[in-house]
Amino acid sequence: MQIVIIGSGVAGVSFAEKYQALAPNDEVTLVTREHDGYYSRPLLSRGFSKVDIEQSIILKDFDRLRENNINVLCGAEVTAINRADKSININGSCQEKSLAYDKLILAQGSAAFIPPPFRPYENLFFCLNSLVDLKALRKFRQGLLNQNQRPDWAIIGGGLIGCEVASDLAAAGDKVTLFHAMDRLMERQLLAEDSALLLNVLQDSGVKVLLNQAVQEFIKEDDKVCVRTDVIAEFDRLIVACGFKPRTELAELAGLETGRGIKVNPYLQTSDESIYALGDVAELPNGKLYAFILPIRNQAVWLAEFLTGQQQEPWTPPVFTTKAKVHGFEAVHPYQV
Repeated sequence: MQIVIIGSGVAGVSFAEKYQALAPNDEVTLVTREHDGYYSRPLLSRGFSKVDIEQSIILKDFDRLRENNINVLCGAEVTAINRADKSININGSCQEKSLAYDKLILAQGSAAFIPPPFRPYENLFFCLNSLVDLKALRKFRQGLLNQNQRPDWAIIGGGLIGCEVASDLAAAGDKVTLFHAMDRLMERQLLAEDSALLLNVLQDSGVKVLLNQAVQEFIKEDDKVCVRTDVIAEFDRLIVACGFKPRTELAELAGLETGRGIKVNPYLQTSDESIYALGDVAELPNGKLYAFILPIRNQAVWLAEFLTGQQQEPWTPPVFTTKAKVHGFEAVHPYQV
């Protein structure tokens, strides 16, 4: 049987490894736009205080996966899913133009969400959603440090990622201003008491936190970038951290049922019986997307067992907790997930 997986994050790689172990005679192919290997996305937000992050973040290079009989097509963009003949189209140097499948696993994860008013200014800010993004940020930052300038950052968004990045840049010695539209930080994950504690921790670390901020536009001024709210403030560069959006475009083009993510049944099967979805992109019948490492890995292992006949019961989410990687912060109450 031909198993094709799109995506090389924790969902795609965990599934590939488990499936190959359970069905070594089947052909498992993983298609990814990445070049650097399988890396830990949660560590991206610790990408400034760790000196060797660009190496230590790599969990396995693609050659190691190939040694375990997983075909890896890297630097490849899947442009279409052809449900009629069960194949995908691939665009990438030295890659096959079409690849057939018996079962297709969609595990592309999420892209950074850019609020529509910010999209005309995309050349003025960074996002942090991949190792490529982190390398670009680190390169820009190092350029200022080489000129004996301490970077001055604006971060737009006081959710989980915004707070983690603000904390890590401050720990690395940079100047950071955090703009958040709501009246408290991480309001989706934390109770009000813990939001107040987080605010104090960030402020004590040197982060300037501005709540209830309606960011209206970004303005380029020579080698600086300005953020306009009710006033205008100037920075070396901006980071937009306004959440993530599941990558549903391929599924939509293929006519699969989508909502917030790619809709799946309790067996992680999409509206096409030969196509399954995992991780950030999979929207369960309860409307939830389980975008956390433990349930994603659990989904991947469960699906490999299900497709090899070792599991018959539908997938149910495991008990799990999450934790913000903010230096010096410990929530008193459980996170809201």
